[in-house]
Amino acid sequence: MDDAIRAFMTFLTVERQASPETIRNYHSDLRQLTAFLTQSQPTSHTPRALPINDITTDSLRAYLHWLDRKGEKASSLARKLACLRSFYRFHVREGTVAKNPAEGIRSPKLPKTLPQVLTKDDANVLMEFPQGDTALPLRDRAILETLYSTGARVSEAVGLNLGDLNQSDGLVHLRGKGRKERIVPIGDVALQAIQTYRSSLKRAAADDRPATPLFLNHRGGRLTARSVARLVSRYSSRLAGGAVSPHALRHSYATHLLDEGADLRSIQEMLGHASLSTTQKYTHLATDQLLAVYDRAHPRAKSGKTPPSRKDGPQT
Repeated sequence: MDDAIRAFMTFLTVERQASPETIRNYHSDLRQLTAFLTQSQPTSHTPRALPINDITTDSLRAYLHWLDRKGEKASSLARKLACLRSFYRFHVREGTVAKNPAEGIRSPKLPKTLPQVLTKDDANVLMEFPQGDTALPLRDRAILETLYSTGARVSEAVGLNLGDLNQSDGLVHLRGKGRKERIVPIGDVALQAIQTYRSSLKRAAADDRPATPLFLNHRGGRLTARSVARLVSRYSSRLAGGAVSPHALRHSYATHLLDEGADLRSIQEMLGHASLSTTQKYTHLATDQLLAVYDRAHPRAKSGKTPPSRKDGPQT
């Protein structure tokens, strides 16, 4: 099993070019499975190494049932099952195992939740929170503006290099999931924030090569997704609604575009969604807002309102 996990990690890193977070989570999930199955064996028969072919569908069901009893969230269970399916799909292809024991296991039913979205006013206020003319607050402002202006995933934003910006055309080159790349518009305000930040660094010309990371940490290295998540949380905690994640800016970007009349297909392209059905969740947000306006404004939206008397009107 140890060799099988190492081979799968290499596949994720080299062939799939999965994000560091995905690789880290999948490695942790598979190690947890191995530990569970090893400890479940009778003490006198515990193998020194767990053979991958000894793991059956029942073994995996027992593992998932154990996680459920521990109180694992349905979303976490679904991710772990997705990891197992991908792991065994790879090894079936490699000929390590004859069949995928995870394929026959149904995914847990996930609750339907709408993504967290800032109001337009809150989004504008959030952009103004980083104050100061030194590199760090200017960088934070530039990051917030970039996330909201482009709808980029946090991993895409921290992966940006100087050469990915086309300031004359107002475009940015994003590298998304599964090695997919896309060109999306970036607003003048975000570009100005980036330019102000980069000017504050006063870096040598050699550091302005196209492959130079756009956003840097205090040591001069590439900023990480976790660092961005922390700074977004820190600034957004000052909003009335409380702290949000960087993904909330992506959701806000899509919802606000839809509110202003952008078509769903264009939003799908800019978000980098493979399927339009993934983008359609934003129509639910728009519908909710529409219903809220209707409920507040229409005189007959609520059944509690007293209708006019029939005798006051014409009889038919």
